[in-house]
Amino acid sequence: MDVILAQDIPTVGTQGSIVTVKPGYARNYLFPRGMAKPATAGNTRVVEQLKRKQAAQVEQAKAAAQQTADQLAALSCTISAAVGEQEKLHGSVTTADIAAALKEHGIVVDKRQLVLDSPITQLGVYKVLVKLHPEITATVKVWIVTA
Repeated sequence: MDVILAQDIPTVGTQGSIVTVKPGYARNYLFPRGMAKPATAGNTRVVEQLKRKQAAQVEQAKAAAQQTADQLAALSCTISAAVGEQEKLHGSVTTADIAAALKEHGIVVDKRQLVLDSPITQLGVYKVLVKLHPEITATVKVWIVTA
């Protein structure tokens, strides 16, 4: 029996795919739990329409991420921090601090999208990687100066 999966099922297939399963498995397990629908012509058209809509949304998100990446590449952000001896900071500059500084420049980035190799504990210029989309990353320059 052919069914269209409504969600990912590890041993059967991925969401939206048409798979062949035994009739009892479909009738007694998949259909009652809402995990699959019968592979009728109407259901197949609906699934294809949803796939096109999701593809358009992914492309839109990718375009927005690319626009943000272009803005970040041209931006240089400055963060002031309290400094002790030998130009060492009291504490460190975190991804949350960098995200807040970017927000002041009009770019909203989640702190989990920022990637730091090591904590920033000294004055200087740092390049911080920003993962905006699975396929798009950007680098932003961060200046750490004395307060």
